[in-house]
Amino acid sequence: MAARCVKGSSRVPDLPQSDTRRQSQCESGKFLSHFSVKKGAAALGIGTDSVILIRCDERGKMIPSDLERRIVEAKQKGFVPFLVSATAGTTVYGAFDPLIAIADICKKYKIWMHVDGAWGGGLLMSRKHKWKLNGVERANSVTWNPHKMMGVPLQCSALLVREEGLMQSCNQMHASYLFQQDKHYDLSYDTGDKALQCGRHVDVFKLWLMWRAKGTTGFEAQIDKCLELAEYLYNKIKNREGYEMVFDGKPQHTNVCFWYIPPSLRGMEEGEERTSRLMKVAPVIKARMMEYGTTMVSYQPLGDKVNFFRMVISNPAATHQDIDFLIDEIERLGQDL
Repeated sequence: MAARCVKGSSRVPDLPQSDTRRQSQCESGKFLSHFSVKKGAAALGIGTDSVILIRCDERGKMIPSDLERRIVEAKQKGFVPFLVSATAGTTVYGAFDPLIAIADICKKYKIWMHVDGAWGGGLLMSRKHKWKLNGVERANSVTWNPHKMMGVPLQCSALLVREEGLMQSCNQMHASYLFQQDKHYDLSYDTGDKALQCGRHVDVFKLWLMWRAKGTTGFEAQIDKCLELAEYLYNKIKNREGYEMVFDGKPQHTNVCFWYIPPSLRGMEEGEERTSRLMKVAPVIKARMMEYGTTMVSYQPLGDKVNFFRMVISNPAATHQDIDFLIDEIERLGQDL
């Protein structure tokens, strides 16, 4: 997900038809957007037309110059840009937006900066990889899902805000029949009036308990291992016959995106027929994986890129032997396609 600039205006836009697309297209000069941003705009009542997509580069990272250009354009049209949503670890490519440059632009135009670190936020635990989130400390709010990269049981999500007391002032309804002000203990423990929900599970307990057991160094070792395994996979297939990488260069996160090219397609010239046949390869191989019960790897198209495998490693118990098996298994199941 590259950045989105959400604009406001003096009128409420017409609510568009439901948008069921999970991803907007992303390639050089185009866009990538997590569906939750548009869903949030619809839920707020400002309409999905108030979400402005910002261009990203070929690696899926937002282009700051395009962000500033779109902000200026929106202001010239009389709109009020009020939020930029940047991403640390995109869903498909695992890309990290240039947060420092985005923070500079948000400060210049006095716009709230949000960072979606749901997938990549866990890298802050790693001294080796935390540099990828440089600038996140300047954000006004950050989303973080320990149930993803850090392996905390579902569900464990956090929304961190810079301004103390902001969640309370935005959401509290002063429900005195629930949140009495004359209790004998610290009233800050009554968190129900700080969020849209009232009753809820104590999701943070799972993180606290795991943190107590593993420690920060334990989480660091876990995350570093996953990144190392992703790099191992990348190095094994980047020049291997029958494999093509979706983009050049080492992945920033554990997302390794690639095509498997069956022998029947390796000598075929680029064109509509090859593209049509390649699009069917990953779905068939995944179906066979599930039938045999050996492994399972996700796939998806993106923009003008037909179905490719997206191997995401988040299990530190995996080994190099597991990666080797995966590569061999893809070849075994796809060699006759």
